[in-house]
Amino acid sequence: MPRRSRPMGSADILWLTMDRPTNLMVIVSVVLLERVPDWDRVLGVIRERIVEPYPVFSQRAVRSRGPLARHRWQDDPAFDLERHVRRATLPAGATDADLQAYIEDHLTQPLDRTRAMWEVHLVDGPADGAALVFRIHHALADGIALTRVLLGLTEDADGRPGDLLGAASAEPAPPLPPPGTRPGAVAAASRLVLTAARVGWRRLRAKGVGATLTDVAGTTLRTGQVVSDLLLTTNPASAVGGEPGRRKRIVWTTPLPLPGLKQAGRLVGATLNDVLLSAVAGALHTYQAERGLHPVDLVTMVPVNVRPLDEPLPRELGNRFALLFLRFPSRDATPLGRLALSKARMDWLKASPEAALTFALISVIGHLPARLERRVVDFFADKAIGVTTNVAGPRELRHLAGVPVTGVLGWVPGSGRHTLGFCIVTYDDAVRIGVMADEGRVTDPEALLAALEDEVALLVRIGAAGDAAPGRRRPRS
Repeated sequence: MPRRSRPMGSADILWLTMDRPTNLMVIVSVVLLERVPDWDRVLGVIRERIVEPYPVFSQRAVRSRGPLARHRWQDDPAFDLERHVRRATLPAGATDADLQAYIEDHLTQPLDRTRAMWEVHLVDGPADGAALVFRIHHALADGIALTRVLLGLTEDADGRPGDLLGAASAEPAPPLPPPGTRPGAVAAASRLVLTAARVGWRRLRAKGVGATLTDVAGTTLRTGQVVSDLLLTTNPASAVGGEPGRRKRIVWTTPLPLPGLKQAGRLVGATLNDVLLSAVAGALHTYQAERGLHPVDLVTMVPVNVRPLDEPLPRELGNRFALLFLRFPSRDATPLGRLALSKARMDWLKASPEAALTFALISVIGHLPARLERRVVDFFADKAIGVTTNVAGPRELRHLAGVPVTGVLGWVPGSGRHTLGFCIVTYDDAVRIGVMADEGRVTDPEALLAALEDEVALLVRIGAAGDAAPGRRRPRS
């Protein structure tokens, strides 16, 4: 049978070539299970719902020869599912800390590029449960698409396969001068942003954004502001910044109640996403203050889906998302102040063309020569501490291989000098937040996690008190 081969998209090439020893482009997801599932049934589900529908899971990345050499996806002639799915057993009496250590031990291991770049670990434990640990290279697909793929492994109570139900967004940052940047990188980035602005403007206009003179004027002004932000935003020095190393730490929260967080959001008309981002900002405020530093607003990069969620995923998957700059209100000392700022910045973003511009920018960068591509990627990546993503999963209990899913976790890769990332996943009327931190720069991720859980508990108490205030009209359920 002839090998299938197809060109790799420019965005996929970008993520393929962004691997660094200090920041691998590998997305990590964990599905927690109530008990250990049947091994053969797990293999069958992965084969039928991942490998067969999406050919990229049985293909490897190759580079064609010649003066116009391009990366391609090509069938792996030696593909064997059981080379990609392995089994491990934690010691008797293992806890979440043992699962955490197991995952951390694999974070620094690059995926084998001579075959399809993904792997799954079925881990027996902790306790009587199990965990499916997925490590998938970003070149295969963006995180939101991969979440849909992985949730497609699950079923509801009636046996219907699952899928993603929602997505995320974030906010831009006010511009600051970029001291110490290299003129060459700035000039290259400026040309790329302006090119992306023209492409993004055409896409916005094609969608009817310029229907009226008022819309045209508003969009033009916001486009100028976004271009300025993309070029001039910097991430201030902080307790979590610096040059990353190879070793990473991961931690995650206990399940956090959604109803209480939604109550807090109603106090200022904020969305659940606003509330969760403000909780992360509060944890960053506390972490900085506890180290004797004056808290500052820290910048993160937030992926925003540009793929319609009401349409089936294409068989080729790939990367279709934009990256936005969010300045966490982590300088503000009050929970409601952080929440109000999160909402205000989110509202600005919703009317901003930044998503269209950065989506076009990603496509443009993927066509650059490798050396220039790396400089431009570092120019933008170094403006942030890392990546923060928010994925909405099923609202009801799911099953995988006949076993109830008790939780879903994720960790997103960083690039350049990224040292700290957050992955928010909602599932079954609860939310968990996974934190990936550079061991040398964020020396106490457990303290950051404790601050995050304390901030969530505080917001829930504030929401409950406000909802119970005399004369406050309770919304209908």
